[in-house]
Amino acid sequence: MIAYVTVGADDMARAERFYSAFLPALGYGLEEYHGDLSYSLPVEPGQSPMLPDFYVKKPFNGRPAVAGNGNMVAFEARSQSQVRDLHAAALAAGGSDEGQPGFRASYGANFYVGYLRDPQGNKIALYSSNPDEPGRDG
Repeated sequence: MIAYVTVGADDMARAERFYSAFLPALGYGLEEYHGDLSYSLPVEPGQSPMLPDFYVKKPFNGRPAVAGNGNMVAFEARSQSQVRDLHAAALAAGGSDEGQPGFRASYGANFYVGYLRDPQGNKIALYSSNPDEPGRDG
């Protein structure tokens, strides 16, 4: 089980605007801690936390944050329309398009995905594989 995922950012205000454009719609709450951003899913009383948490932090070594080549964080949406809506909201909040929402031939028939880059250049995927929705083949 992955406990948390962290991406680096140099401009926390831009990062917060970008991630807060779609993570709350997926159920994540925001907590700021020492200037960094911590997004987590709610915990019901008596239940264990739902993982993973998602953190946006300035690099501990004090150097500029850089996006990793080949790194990507994917967030699951409830539906294809939510993928489209959240992709558009993230673009409006300072992200850049890395692949419009849609089906990809390389993945399963129900895997619907849109790709983005956050303001720092980190790659983000928003996807749905809801079997109750039409798939790529129909």
